[in-house]
Amino acid sequence: MVKLGDKVKDTVSGFEGVAVSRHIYLHGCERISVQPPVDKKGACPEAQTFDEPQLKVLTKKVVKIGNRNVGGCDKYMDEGR
Repeated sequence: MVKLGDKVKDTVSGFEGVAVSRHIYLHGCERISVQPPVDKKGACPEAQTFDEPQLKVLTKKVVKIGNRNVGGCDKYMDEGR
């Protein structure tokens, strides 16, 4: 199972990066967004999303997940939601 912060590789395309988000759909499909490292010019390439079963974990926890109470939906939650 891929965990956020793991370095992963897509077994189909060879795309590598860090798992940065998990998407769970209504009928059970789970997809992981993978952020590649900054390129040699200093640009941040766009993250790509893959089905979880086709991802291979290369290194566990290359990025430590910090305080989960910072940012995200809860930071900007309005009372209408």
